[in-house]
Amino acid sequence: MRTAAAYAPRVPGVVHVSHLTKVFRVPEREGGMTAALRSLFKRQWREVRAVDDISFDIEAGEVVGFLGPNGAGKTTTLKMLSGLLYPTSGDGHVLGHVPSKRERDYLRRMTLVMGNRNQLQWDLPALDSFELNRAIYRLPREDFRRTRDELIDLLDIGDLVRKPVRQLSLGERMKVEVVGSLLHLPQVLFLDEPTIGLDVTMQRRLRAFVAEYNERYGATVLLTSHYMADVEALCKRVIVIHHGRILFDGQLDDLADSFSTTKTIEALLEDGERVSLSVPRAEISQATAKLLAEHDVLDLTIEDPPIEDVIEQVFATEATA
Repeated sequence: MRTAAAYAPRVPGVVHVSHLTKVFRVPEREGGMTAALRSLFKRQWREVRAVDDISFDIEAGEVVGFLGPNGAGKTTTLKMLSGLLYPTSGDGHVLGHVPSKRERDYLRRMTLVMGNRNQLQWDLPALDSFELNRAIYRLPREDFRRTRDELIDLLDIGDLVRKPVRQLSLGERMKVEVVGSLLHLPQVLFLDEPTIGLDVTMQRRLRAFVAEYNERYGATVLLTSHYMADVEALCKRVIVIHHGRILFDGQLDDLADSFSTTKTIEALLEDGERVSLSVPRAEISQATAKLLAEHDVLDLTIEDPPIEDVIEQVFATEATA
């Protein structure tokens, strides 16, 4: 028997997206002078559905990976949720606010970090830009200094914030950009490729920082990244989007079960030989039993394929659907 609670309406998450759609109207014409002149009098247009009727909820404190190839609709979605773009249709609510209204209370509670965009003043030390952010967000000076110093310590950038931003390397600049974006201690973080172009060490430091910030402040994070190491380190749940539509929304561990048709058996034999077999998931038990019966096996592991391969399979499945 179902309880009364089972019939209660579902409470929207911190990030609530319902049938969100964004259509861009872009001009198009053929090449050549004649087509250019014709377009002055009669311009041709076509519609591009960057985001096509997507829905999802993200609960408080979740760190969710938002995955897809270039042009899938990830950045467009983040821009709508941060209030930089108006949706064509559908609804998006974050912390109970409609992002496109750009209300001051909302802007004080969220941030958008884009790995390929500069937000700090290029010719000034980061400390000066931090002070500007304090004024913009009207942060009490004592609270601001405490937060600033805490974030600087977390990312170990005490020797960088006094240099002009233009003198910093890409990895160093990205770290001070992140600190500048979090001085007002936002509750929701939209992170768009925050580790793009960084070396492995810098990527690891930024991942650790995001995890620490999430743990310390209970922040909700929606993360896009082409580096699967970022996703595997930070996200238990992923949303996969392609051609503006959601293909998968669930636990990262379940992604391979949903889309991958094989598993990999790795075995170390007694003679030192290593064997690697890609086997259909339904035949794993038989293949393992046969391997153990025919060889002296010292060690054996059964694994899902790399997450990158699974993501490719997701896109391939969508393309042939």
